[in-house]
Amino acid sequence: MMVSFFDQFASPSYMGIPLIAIAIMLPWVLYPTPSSRWISNRLITIQGWFINRFTNQLMLPLNMGGHKWALLLASLMIFLITINMLGLLPYTFTPTTQLSLNMGFAVPLWLATVIIGMRNQPTVALGHLLPEGTPIPLIPVLIIIETISLFIRPLALGVRLTANLTAGHLLIQLIATAVFVLLPMMPTVAILTAAVLFLLTLLEVAVAMIQAYVFVLLLSLYLQENV
Repeated sequence: MMVSFFDQFASPSYMGIPLIAIAIMLPWVLYPTPSSRWISNRLITIQGWFINRFTNQLMLPLNMGGHKWALLLASLMIFLITINMLGLLPYTFTPTTQLSLNMGFAVPLWLATVIIGMRNQPTVALGHLLPEGTPIPLIPVLIIIETISLFIRPLALGVRLTANLTAGHLLIQLIATAVFVLLPMMPTVAILTAAVLFLLTLLEVAVAMIQAYVFVLLLSLYLQENV
């Protein structure tokens, strides 16, 4: 039984073809193409309003050099939200529960922010490794600690997203299994458990959106340090 709980996180395949590629490409098909007309439908209007508000909020603390990342970060945010939300549907697969995929997003983007900082302002970028006013005996230790914390950042990005989504999916499956087991024996308890499952599902919808936002927000903070 315990093995079957984790089967939902295995990458599905059909006739030897991995279906994770279809799951990754699906979000881009669902969104409507913006129209060049002055008057568009409500869906495109809401989509444009959401993207504009999010981009303005994300780019607010960044200078003009960081605004070049607006399109990339906004696209990544929408992509992660859509994948996370689609993964909550029955009989679907959530690619962002795979640590390899999340690290594939986190490592290149984090490395790009570090390279930009080393290229544009190397003194300031290296200065982050040593806080101002550090006692001389602590300088070697602090440099090592700050360097380790710098290289842990992409790992923390990927593990945070993976762990939160994986834990939520496991909780939903465990409680749903408990509802089916308790229904013939204790219907009242099963109904109460189903109510908890409904509330947990609403919480997971919020977690799916919040974790995508946190992922992109932390990337923008790393970018802020280097531009």
